Amino acid sequence: MAKKINLKSSILFEDTNYLVINKPPFIATLEDRNSPVNISELAKEYHSDAQVCHRLDKETSGVLLIAKNPEAYRNASVQFEKRLVEKKYHAVVDGVHEFKNEKVDAPLVLTGKGKMVINQRDGKEATTFFSTLAVFGNYSLIECKPVTGRMHQIRVHLASLNAPIVNDELYGGKLFYLSSIKRKFNLKKFTEERPLIQRFALHAYSLKLKGLDGKDITFEAPYPKDFKVLVEQLEKNG
Repeated sequence: MAKKINLKSSILFEDTNYLVINKPPFIATLEDRNSPVNISELAKEYHSDAQVCHRLDKETSGVLLIAKNPEAYRNASVQFEKRLVEKKYHAVVDGVHEFKNEKVDAPLVLTGKGKMVINQRDGKEATTFFSTLAVFGNYSLIECKPVTGRMHQIRVHLASLNAPIVNDELYGGKLFYLSSIKRKFNLKKFTEERPLIQRFALHAYSLKLKGLDGKDITFEAPYPKDFKVLVEQLEKNG
């Protein structure tokens, strides 16, 4: 999947300072020894001075900001550092949840197994706000607003609310099968049902920051096909 990515077709916005893409799932943002291709390299091929301003997990799709010159990079990185960038993610989670700007303030620390855990004593500060956008049967669509940007932050914080992300087995999410919500679901003979979405259901929906002129700019990324199909099936059958 990663080999076929065409950066041009993923562009949401471009001017002299920034390039904003809708990152497809299954491709690393930065260099990754398990990935033959990454966004950082593709961006540099597209524009020699390109620098990725932040990072999304390999499986996460959505808004990714790339600077086209050092001044633009500085402008964005200062805002990320000072937590002035407003980020919104959408996640499909297990269970019925009615969150109204629910705050999770739970410090995180990395274990030796590449997993983040909540640790009040040794963890680094991590804060996220959650609001329910829709409920479908036994699933909920949640808007997540991280204040800090720790690794796996949204995934761990949702799991701590008993709302693990669909398919996120690392943090307690269950694989999502269409047969679990569709009454008249028939598989072809001798075929094994596969999960409807092949990754954890998390999408970076929007990003708001100040441009070099000091004015607010907001970017929104439409759902990629797999996430869209998941939400549509839940709306129809959930």
